[in-house]
Amino acid sequence: MNKSPLYTLCLVLAIIGGLNWGLVGLFNYDLVAMIFGNMSFLSKLVYDLVGLSSFYLLIALFYSKK
Repeated sequence: MNKSPLYTLCLVLAIIGGLNWGLVGLFNYDLVAMIFGNMSFLSKLVYDLVGLSSFYLLIALFYSKK
């Protein structure tokens, strides 16, 4: 199955977000906040992109079943 570059980018961002949430849950360590600053513009941008990519992957999942 050949996926678009947008799908691949969204998948990578969702994986990064999942790993970050795993670090938060297990060790109370927010890697994104550590790299970009706590609720700085860049950290908010990363969180927004991860959320949007997850939404895109959810939509892609439903459309791939048709």
